[in-house]
Amino acid sequence: MEKIRDKKVLAFFLAIFLLAGVTGVQARSLDQVISSGVIRVGINPAMPPLGIFNEKNEIVGFDAEFADEVAKKLGVKLEIVKVGSPDRIPFVATDKIDFVMGAMTRTSERAKTIDFTVPVHTEILGVLTTQAKPYKHWKDTNRADLTFVQVRGTTAIPFIEKNLPKAKVMLLDNYPDAVRALAQGRADAMIEVLDFMKKHMDTHKQTKWKILETPISVYYCCLGVSKGNYSLKDWLNVTIFELHRDGIIDGIWEKWFQGPMLHKVKWSDWF
Repeated sequence: MEKIRDKKVLAFFLAIFLLAGVTGVQARSLDQVISSGVIRVGINPAMPPLGIFNEKNEIVGFDAEFADEVAKKLGVKLEIVKVGSPDRIPFVATDKIDFVMGAMTRTSERAKTIDFTVPVHTEILGVLTTQAKPYKHWKDTNRADLTFVQVRGTTAIPFIEKNLPKAKVMLLDNYPDAVRALAQGRADAMIEVLDFMKKHMDTHKQTKWKILETPISVYYCCLGVSKGNYSLKDWLNVTIFELHRDGIIDGIWEKWFQGPMLHKVKWSDWF
Protein backbone atom coordinates (compact mmCIF):
# COMPACT_ATOMS: atom_id res chain seq x y z
CA MET A 1 0.00 0.00 0.00
CA GLU A 2 2.86 2.36 0.83
CA LYS A 3 4.50 1.59 -2.54
CA ILE A 4 1.27 2.45 -4.35
CA ARG A 5 1.00 5.71 -2.39
CA ASP A 6 4.66 6.50 -3.15
CA LYS A 7 4.07 5.92 -6.85
CA LYS A 8 1.08 8.24 -6.81
CA VAL A 9 3.09 10.94 -5.03
CA LEU A 10 5.93 10.52 -7.51
CA ALA A 11 3.53 10.72 -10.45
CA PHE A 12 1.97 13.86 -8.98
CA PHE A 13 5.29 15.66 -8.61
CA LEU A 14 6.43 14.45 -12.05
CA ALA A 15 3.29 15.98 -13.56
CA ILE A 16 3.96 19.25 -11.72
CA PHE A 17 7.55 19.21 -12.98
CA LEU A 18 6.52 18.59 -16.57
CA LEU A 19 3.84 21.27 -16.40
CA ALA A 20 6.34 23.76 -15.01
CA GLY A 21 8.70 22.86 -17.83
CA VAL A 22 6.07 23.59 -20.46
CA THR A 23 4.72 26.79 -18.97
CA GLY A 24 8.24 27.99 -18.20
CA VAL A 25 9.20 28.07 -21.90
CA GLN A 26 10.30 31.58 -22.82
CA ALA A 27 8.90 32.94 -26.07
CA ARG A 28 11.29 34.74 -28.38
CA SER A 29 11.19 38.50 -27.92
CA LEU A 30 11.01 40.93 -30.83
CA ASP A 31 14.78 41.46 -30.69
CA GLN A 32 15.43 37.72 -30.69
CA VAL A 33 13.18 37.22 -33.72
CA ILE A 34 15.03 39.99 -35.57
CA SER A 35 18.42 38.55 -34.58
CA SER A 36 17.43 35.09 -35.83
CA GLY A 37 16.43 36.47 -39.22
CA VAL A 38 13.26 34.32 -39.27
CA ILE A 39 9.72 34.68 -37.97
CA ARG A 40 7.79 31.43 -37.49
CA VAL A 41 4.07 31.64 -38.20
CA GLY A 42 1.51 28.90 -37.59
CA ILE A 43 -1.04 28.53 -40.41
CA ASN A 44 -3.80 25.95 -40.81
CA PRO A 45 -3.87 24.67 -44.42
CA ALA A 46 -7.30 23.12 -43.95
CA MET A 47 -9.14 26.45 -43.89
CA PRO A 48 -9.34 27.77 -47.47
CA PRO A 49 -8.97 30.49 -48.51
CA LEU A 50 -7.20 31.47 -45.26
CA GLY A 51 -4.81 28.56 -45.70
CA ILE A 52 -4.60 25.88 -48.38
CA PHE A 53 -1.99 23.68 -50.07
CA ASN A 54 -1.18 24.62 -53.68
CA GLU A 55 -0.06 22.28 -56.46
CA LYS A 56 3.53 22.44 -55.13
CA ASN A 57 2.35 21.34 -51.67
CA GLU A 58 3.09 24.82 -50.31
CA ILE A 59 0.78 26.57 -47.87
CA VAL A 60 -0.75 29.63 -49.52
CA GLY A 61 -3.81 31.80 -48.94
CA PHE A 62 -4.76 34.96 -47.06
CA ASP A 63 -2.86 34.00 -43.90
CA ALA A 64 0.35 33.17 -45.78
CA GLU A 65 0.28 36.41 -47.79
CA PHE A 66 -0.48 38.48 -44.68
CA ALA A 67 2.36 36.78 -42.77
CA ASP A 68 4.70 37.55 -45.66
CA GLU A 69 3.83 41.26 -45.36
CA VAL A 70 4.64 41.09 -41.64
CA ALA A 71 8.00 39.42 -42.36
CA LYS A 72 8.88 42.09 -44.93
CA LYS A 73 8.14 44.88 -42.46
CA LEU A 74 10.30 43.16 -39.86
CA GLY A 75 13.09 42.52 -42.37
CA VAL A 76 13.23 38.77 -41.78
CA LYS A 77 12.35 35.59 -43.67
CA LEU A 78 8.99 33.91 -43.20
CA GLU A 79 8.84 30.32 -41.97
CA ILE A 80 5.35 28.83 -42.24
CA VAL A 81 4.61 26.08 -39.75
CA LYS A 82 1.63 23.82 -40.40
CA VAL A 83 -0.83 23.77 -37.49
CA GLY A 84 -4.27 22.33 -36.89
CA SER A 85 -7.08 23.60 -34.69
CA PRO A 86 -6.14 21.39 -31.67
CA ASP A 87 -2.40 22.20 -31.62
CA ARG A 88 -2.27 25.86 -32.68
CA ILE A 89 -2.47 27.27 -29.14
CA PRO A 90 -0.02 24.71 -27.65
CA PHE A 91 2.44 25.56 -30.45
CA VAL A 92 2.38 29.22 -29.35
CA ALA A 93 2.58 28.36 -25.64
CA THR A 94 5.63 26.11 -26.16
CA ASP A 95 7.49 28.52 -28.47
CA LYS A 96 7.29 26.31 -31.57
CA ILE A 97 5.97 29.38 -33.41
CA ASP A 98 6.09 33.14 -32.83
CA PHE A 99 2.44 33.76 -33.63
CA VAL A 100 -0.50 31.80 -34.96
CA MET A 101 -3.25 32.57 -37.46
CA GLY A 102 -6.07 30.37 -38.82
CA ALA A 103 -9.20 32.32 -37.84
CA MET A 104 -7.89 32.81 -34.30
CA THR A 105 -11.00 34.31 -32.75
CA ARG A 106 -10.28 36.15 -29.51
CA THR A 107 -12.19 34.77 -26.55
CA SER A 108 -11.88 35.26 -22.82
CA GLU A 109 -11.20 31.54 -22.39
CA ARG A 110 -8.31 31.50 -24.88
CA ALA A 111 -6.96 34.70 -23.38
CA LYS A 112 -6.17 32.75 -20.21
CA THR A 113 -3.50 30.87 -22.18
CA ILE A 114 -2.26 33.20 -24.92
CA ASP A 115 -2.32 36.92 -25.73
CA PHE A 116 -4.11 38.46 -28.70
CA THR A 117 -3.15 41.31 -30.99
CA VAL A 118 -5.66 43.80 -32.39
CA PRO A 119 -7.95 42.20 -35.03
CA VAL A 120 -6.65 41.32 -38.48
CA HIS A 121 -10.03 40.39 -39.92
CA THR A 122 -13.57 39.50 -38.97
CA GLU A 123 -15.94 36.64 -39.63
CA ILE A 124 -19.69 37.03 -39.85
CA LEU A 125 -22.06 34.40 -38.51
CA GLY A 126 -25.24 35.22 -40.35
CA VAL A 127 -28.13 34.07 -42.53
CA LEU A 128 -27.80 33.20 -46.21
CA THR A 129 -31.06 33.08 -48.15
CA THR A 130 -32.43 34.27 -51.50
CA GLN A 131 -34.03 37.52 -52.58
CA ALA A 132 -37.37 35.75 -52.94
CA LYS A 133 -37.58 35.35 -49.17
CA PRO A 134 -39.03 38.16 -47.02
CA TYR A 135 -36.74 37.82 -43.99
CA LYS A 136 -34.94 40.99 -42.86
CA HIS A 137 -33.59 40.02 -39.42
CA TRP A 138 -32.23 36.66 -38.32
CA LYS A 139 -34.98 36.49 -35.70
CA ASP A 140 -37.54 36.56 -38.55
CA THR A 141 -36.49 32.99 -39.36
CA ASN A 142 -38.06 31.54 -36.22
CA ARG A 143 -41.14 30.25 -38.02
CA ALA A 144 -42.70 26.84 -38.64
CA ASP A 145 -42.89 27.27 -42.42
CA LEU A 146 -39.12 27.76 -42.75
CA THR A 147 -36.49 25.08 -43.31
CA PHE A 148 -32.81 25.63 -42.60
CA VAL A 149 -30.28 23.56 -44.49
CA GLN A 150 -27.17 22.91 -42.40
CA VAL A 151 -24.03 20.80 -42.55
CA ARG A 152 -23.98 18.03 -39.95
CA GLY A 153 -21.93 18.75 -36.82
CA THR A 154 -21.60 22.51 -37.29
CA THR A 155 -22.11 25.05 -34.50
CA ALA A 156 -25.19 26.58 -36.11
CA ILE A 157 -27.31 23.50 -35.36
CA PRO A 158 -27.44 23.88 -31.54
CA PHE A 159 -27.86 27.64 -32.06
CA ILE A 160 -30.98 27.01 -34.16
CA GLU A 161 -32.34 24.49 -31.66
CA LYS A 162 -31.95 27.02 -28.83
CA ASN A 163 -32.86 30.31 -30.50
CA LEU A 164 -35.05 29.39 -33.49
CA PRO A 165 -36.97 26.34 -32.23
CA LYS A 166 -39.97 26.75 -34.55
CA ALA A 167 -37.91 26.27 -37.71
CA LYS A 168 -37.25 22.90 -39.33
CA VAL A 169 -33.70 21.73 -40.11
CA MET A 170 -32.46 19.70 -43.09
CA LEU A 171 -29.05 18.14 -42.43
CA LEU A 172 -26.60 17.41 -45.26
CA ASP A 173 -23.01 16.19 -45.26
CA ASN A 174 -21.13 19.06 -46.93
CA TYR A 175 -21.32 22.72 -47.94
CA PRO A 176 -21.67 22.27 -51.72
CA ASP A 177 -24.75 20.07 -51.19
CA ALA A 178 -26.21 22.45 -48.61
CA VAL A 179 -25.82 25.54 -50.81
CA ARG A 180 -27.22 23.59 -53.79
CA ALA A 181 -30.32 22.70 -51.77
CA LEU A 182 -30.77 26.37 -50.97
CA ALA A 183 -30.33 27.38 -54.62
CA GLN A 184 -32.84 24.75 -55.73
CA GLY A 185 -35.45 25.93 -53.26
CA ARG A 186 -35.43 22.74 -51.19
CA ALA A 187 -34.60 24.89 -48.14
CA ASP A 188 -35.18 28.52 -47.22
CA ALA A 189 -32.08 29.68 -45.35
CA MET A 190 -28.71 28.68 -43.94
CA ILE A 191 -26.78 29.93 -40.90
CA GLU A 192 -23.02 29.86 -41.34
CA VAL A 193 -19.81 31.89 -41.25
CA LEU A 194 -20.67 33.72 -44.44
CA ASP A 195 -17.16 34.81 -45.43
CA PHE A 196 -16.43 31.24 -46.53
CA MET A 197 -19.64 30.74 -48.52
CA LYS A 198 -18.93 32.87 -51.59
CA LYS A 199 -17.11 30.17 -53.56
CA HIS A 200 -20.09 27.86 -53.08
CA MET A 201 -22.57 30.61 -53.97
CA ASP A 202 -20.64 31.39 -57.16
CA THR A 203 -21.36 27.91 -58.52
CA HIS A 204 -25.06 28.90 -58.71
CA LYS A 205 -24.81 32.12 -60.69
CA GLN A 206 -28.52 32.17 -61.60
CA THR A 207 -29.54 32.30 -57.96
CA LYS A 208 -30.29 35.74 -56.55
CA TRP A 209 -28.62 35.42 -53.17
CA LYS A 210 -29.36 37.56 -50.13
CA ILE A 211 -27.37 37.92 -46.92
CA LEU A 212 -29.41 39.41 -44.10
CA GLU A 213 -28.02 42.79 -43.06
CA THR A 214 -28.38 41.93 -39.38
CA PRO A 215 -25.64 39.40 -38.57
CA ILE A 216 -26.07 37.00 -35.70
CA SER A 217 -22.54 37.68 -34.48
CA VAL A 218 -19.25 39.24 -35.55
CA TYR A 219 -16.09 37.30 -34.66
CA TYR A 220 -12.82 39.24 -34.40
CA CYS A 221 -9.83 37.21 -35.55
CA CYS A 222 -6.41 38.24 -34.25
CA LEU A 223 -2.87 36.92 -34.07
CA GLY A 224 -2.20 34.66 -31.11
CA VAL A 225 1.12 35.26 -29.34
CA SER A 226 2.73 33.80 -26.25
CA LYS A 227 1.45 35.06 -22.92
CA GLY A 228 3.41 38.10 -21.77
CA ASN A 229 5.45 38.53 -24.98
CA TYR A 230 4.71 42.25 -25.04
CA SER A 231 7.63 43.33 -27.22
CA LEU A 232 6.46 41.19 -30.14
CA LYS A 233 2.75 41.81 -29.54
CA ASP A 234 3.18 45.59 -29.37
CA TRP A 235 5.14 45.62 -32.63
CA LEU A 236 2.55 43.40 -34.32
CA ASN A 237 -0.24 45.75 -33.18
CA VAL A 238 1.44 48.73 -34.84
CA THR A 239 2.09 46.67 -37.98
CA ILE A 240 -1.52 45.46 -38.21
CA PHE A 241 -2.68 49.06 -37.81
CA GLU A 242 -0.45 50.17 -40.69
CA LEU A 243 -1.57 47.29 -42.93
CA HIS A 244 -5.21 48.20 -42.29
CA ARG A 245 -4.57 51.94 -42.79
CA ASP A 246 -2.71 51.41 -46.06
CA GLY A 247 -5.34 49.06 -47.50
CA ILE A 248 -2.95 46.09 -47.65
CA ILE A 249 -5.20 43.77 -45.63
CA ASP A 250 -8.26 44.70 -47.68
CA GLY A 251 -6.35 44.00 -50.90
CA ILE A 252 -5.17 40.56 -49.75
CA TRP A 253 -8.66 39.72 -48.48
CA GLU A 254 -10.36 40.65 -51.75
CA LYS A 255 -7.79 38.63 -53.70
CA TRP A 256 -8.49 35.42 -51.81
CA PHE A 257 -12.18 35.87 -50.94
CA GLN A 258 -13.21 37.47 -54.28
CA GLY A 259 -14.92 40.30 -52.47
CA PRO A 260 -14.62 42.77 -49.59
CA MET A 261 -14.68 41.81 -45.93
CA LEU A 262 -18.34 41.59 -44.89
CA HIS A 263 -17.64 43.52 -41.69
CA LYS A 264 -14.56 45.73 -41.87
CA VAL A 265 -12.23 46.10 -38.91
CA LYS A 266 -12.44 49.74 -37.87
CA TRP A 267 -9.09 51.32 -37.05
CA SER A 268 -8.96 54.71 -35.38
CA ASP A 269 -6.58 57.65 -35.15
CA TRP A 270 -6.10 57.30 -31.41
CA PHE A 271 -4.62 53.82 -31.66
